[in-house]
Amino acid sequence: MPSIQGFSKLSKQEKINYLLQHYLKDFPQAEQILYQYINQNEKLQRLHDEFIENTLTNFYLPFGVAPNFSINGKNYVIPMAIEESSVVAAASKAAKFWGERGGFKTKVLGTEKIGQVHFSFSGEHEDLVAFFNQVKPKLLESVKSITKNMEKRGGGISSLELVDKTADLPDYYQLHATFNTKDAMGANFINSCLEEFAKTFSAEASTFFEASKQVEIIMSILSNYVPNCLVRAEVSCPIEKLGSTPEVGQAYAEKFVRAINIAEIEPYRAVTHNKGIMNGVDSVVLATGNDFRAVEAGVHAYAAKDGKYTSLTHAKIENGIFTYWIEIPLALGTVGGLTGLHPLVKLAMALLQNPNAEELMQIVAVAGLAQNFGAVNSLVTTGIQEGHMKMHLMNILNQFEADAQEREKAVEFFKQHTATHSAVVEFIQNLRSN
Repeated sequence: MPSIQGFSKLSKQEKINYLLQHYLKDFPQAEQILYQYINQNEKLQRLHDEFIENTLTNFYLPFGVAPNFSINGKNYVIPMAIEESSVVAAASKAAKFWGERGGFKTKVLGTEKIGQVHFSFSGEHEDLVAFFNQVKPKLLESVKSITKNMEKRGGGISSLELVDKTADLPDYYQLHATFNTKDAMGANFINSCLEEFAKTFSAEASTFFEASKQVEIIMSILSNYVPNCLVRAEVSCPIEKLGSTPEVGQAYAEKFVRAINIAEIEPYRAVTHNKGIMNGVDSVVLATGNDFRAVEAGVHAYAAKDGKYTSLTHAKIENGIFTYWIEIPLALGTVGGLTGLHPLVKLAMALLQNPNAEELMQIVAVAGLAQNFGAVNSLVTTGIQEGHMKMHLMNILNQFEADAQEREKAVEFFKQHTATHSAVVEFIQNLRSN
């Protein structure tokens, strides 16, 4: 295929024409698909077009809600944007189950975020320490214009340290800064501070050290690993409330705890276990305009913080009480970014009663815990496929463009049969051949 110069400068129509001509010739539905997802509201489409570069159309995900969440005694309807079958249904079912047993309890354990200036220095360690101690006040002064508004809101820079990493990589040091960004996710704020630190640090070092032992700035960037930006969510109840009889509740609780124990010690299980948690977390993070890729990276790093990848959730039985909880790092924002731009994000925030960042952290953690409960509950009782495939049935029927009568018959048939893909295909084919 021919390469093209200046693609980003073409109009949307010119971009589409180029792709239709050179890359989509064998896909006759391409033009129709692209145009049917372009919003007819020009102002709204222009807003979407400006989120990223080279926009052609919009990619839609279902936007649903899971009602009946009781969190610290307050009721919530949680918005979720996700394409995977059964996620919203499982979250809703878990919300109802635990709502009848005292609801979810949550607590923010920390809100500290990290940014680092990475640099090389080949001189004596003691000389660098002496220089850092001398220049530290100037570094903090250099970012006053950036931090002023954040400090008015109660945030700002919490600490600034020199970190020696030469044992891991020769001549490698860091300026390690901690931040509180209040209701903002704070990426631009943190990165702006770090770049100013780097500029001032390098300029001051040029007059402090001899030419052969200069500081070389490598990069300045926030970290998406936020082990001290942590939230806990939990549920608990007497074990007899978990079953129709105390004996059934005891057996269920023991099996559930055992399933969690397996995820704590077996990485192969832990990855899938945590993926289920992230079904809930990501769907709310996405619906509220936050960065789910950053959250994913930070969460999975946290799951491996002790040198082995493990479960993010835990469970125990103690004195007849079943307790089930999650501790998860979440750097989220409720101001800035898409939160003030995307109409559906604004709606999602309104549904959540316009939470601040700490409240949103707690809501998202609850969504993850609820989703994990739904998955583990299915695994230790009916098995994961029964509920999942019932939801997936509609997707398969849509692939075959089943009409209303065919859908009705299929739903009725698969109430009594397992809805595997091959079984649905066979059912539709038999239905249409008669």
